[in-house]
Amino acid sequence: MLDALGPAFALMLVLEGLAPLLSPRSWRGAMRRATDLADGQIRFFGLVSIVLGTLLFWLLA
Repeated sequence: MLDALGPAFALMLVLEGLAPLLSPRSWRGAMRRATDLADGQIRFFGLVSIVLGTLLFWLLA
């Protein structure tokens, strides 16, 4: 499992870098809107991300 962690992290960095590379203006606007979210909304998005990532990992592993 640890052998896959490095490539998975590298892929995450590539995917995270696509939006600011391809559309920096839209990305900046999205980041501004994200700063306006309440703490509870940010926590909810974090929870959903963790749950979906865990389910996807479980299905693929």
